[in-house]
Amino acid sequence: MPSGKPAGMRCIQLDNENRCMLFGKPERPAFCGSLQPSIAMCGDESLENPREYAIAWLTQLEAATKPA
Repeated sequence: MPSGKPAGMRCIQLDNENRCMLFGKPERPAFCGSLQPSIAMCGDESLENPREYAIAWLTQLEAATKPA
């Protein structure tokens, strides 16, 4: 997405299993590459569903950074 991804929109670079099709490639956006796993983003081993936790965290990040 040349102009970036609007908040709340699914990234067009995700495959059917929600894996980034640009992972490891030079054209992957710098922002995506800057996201590093952390307890704040992914939760810890006590979570029953860490993926849901991470999606909720990313959704909040998108809402907080959405342009007016």
